[in-house]
Order: sequence, then structure tokens, then C-alpha cells
Amino acid sequence: MAKSFILPTIFVIVLSALPIASRSQTPPVRPGPPNLAPAVDGWTHKPVPYLTRAQSEAAAPKRDIFGIWNPSNGIQALGAGSMPEDGKPEHQLPYTSLGLEKLKLTKPSNGVRSVLPAETNDPVVACDPQGMPREDLYELRTTQIIGRASSVMILYEFGKVWRVAWTDGRKVPQNPEPRWFGYSVGRWEDDFTFVIETTGISEKTWIDRAGRPHSSDVRVEERFHRVSYGTMELTVIISDPQMYTKPWVALNKLPFRLLPEDFDVTEMMCSPSEIAEYNKLVGEPASIRDNEGK
Repeated sequence: MAKSFILPTIFVIVLSALPIASRSQTPPVRPGPPNLAPAVDGWTHKPVPYLTRAQSEAAAPKRDIFGIWNPSNGIQALGAGSMPEDGKPEHQLPYTSLGLEKLKLTKPSNGVRSVLPAETNDPVVACDPQGMPREDLYELRTTQIIGRASSVMILYEFGKVWRVAWTDGRKVPQNPEPRWFGYSVGRWEDDFTFVIETTGISEKTWIDRAGRPHSSDVRVEERFHRVSYGTMELTVIISDPQMYTKPWVALNKLPFRLLPEDFDVTEMMCSPSEIAEYNKLVGEPASIRDNEGK
């Protein structure tokens, strides 16, 4: 029985012999007892500590939106969460005549204008990058935000992509070369609100799953507001005078929950081979049956 105490005793002796400086470099543990119930780490099968309610509702740190965040409902299958294409009059966007013409060219597989899977021209189905603002407005999953000296980096689970918002004082460029995710500049509006403005977005992308169009003049404003220590809200505003008669709110204070620093973010990748297999087994047969029934 005495042997069972040998290893723990040696461990305690070695630990106590470590220099105090090396022990002080251990990352600090969040105050308060962790709640170990809600999640399990897929690699080690050990409980992952989430914030308690008291910790989550504590005061937000100033000028800090960094960490791993999980949105409450970021799937948005019918289009932008605050303006879904569900046929309701209050969700009708303020299209210009050109905007309506461009809208007719898109064939989404969701919403009131949906077509069969084999008939959609959604660029994401072909594994094109979602781009902006769609990365916020469709399959917005676990998101990691990292702060650097001159920029803020945002890492997305869906598509396993990242983007940069510059914070070194530069201005939003005029007529930048089009990119999938545009060109982003960020600033602190106040101690708890970080604002990103994005321009130069490729016209190859859709605004959302519902196929809302945009032009090369589109500007996207994202407002990340840290409500408390464990909660952040995202608002997204779209401005495009070619397509819409006025700016419109695509997301309105979508809440995010702060996850532990060691949370393992999985990957959600677009795989052409898997899409081809899906179309072979599901999409194309469904389209054929529907056309035969007409």
C-alpha cells in the first residue's frame, strides 16, 4: 500500500522545487468555479469549462472583443437573419430597379424563390468562397477573434477561412481591387464597440443564402459590441446605392457566447467530391422526379 504514495510525493517535491518565476508564468485561471457540464472536448474527452452565469454577466473588459465566440443562431438558411426571404412584407428589401433585375438572375435553393438543388446557381454550392458579407449571413459558426498591434484577425469555422481588419489608422481605400472578402478597416467607436467597414467586395459573391445581389459599390459595416464579459453582439448594415434605395440591417445584435480558450473549433469545409456525390444521390434524382411530375 505504501508504494501508491511514491509518485504523488515525488511530484509534489519536484513542483515545490521549481523557481517561483517559472510557476508565475502559468496562464491565470478564470475566477470562480467552472461549470463543467455543457460540453466535452472531442480530443481528450475531458470536460471543457464554460463560464458560470456570474462570470458571463460580469463587466466587459474595455477595448477587448478577443476570444472564441459562438453565435446563438448563425445558420440563416432563408437569408440574412434580420431580413429573411420568407415572403413577409416587412422583410422586403428596398431594391432599386437594377437591384430587382439582378435579383432575378440568382437562383437560390432556399427561401420563397427556391429552385431544385440541381438548378441553383449559388456560387457557394460550387465551393466558391462565401466572401463578405455572406460569411456573417450564412452558416456563421464558431468564430475566433485575435488582436494584433496593427490589425484584428477573424477566423471562421465555416470554410475554415480568415480575414483581416486593419487598425493602424489607414482609411478605407477608394476603388480597391475586388476581393472575395473585400478590404476591411476597423476602429474602436467606444470602449466596448468595435466597428469594421469593408469595401472592394467581388461581385461574384451573393449577400446571403437567399441570393440578394450587390454591386462593386457595396459597403458593409459590422458592429461588434461587448455587452458583458461573456456576451457579445454583432450588427451588420448593408449600403449599396446601386442595388438598394437605402441602407438596411442584415443582422441586429446577434448574440455570441464566449467559449473557453482551449475550445477545439472543428472544421466545416466545402468538398467538391462530396457535393458531386450528394447531387448524384439526392439533388439530381429529386430534380428529375419534380420535372416529371409537372
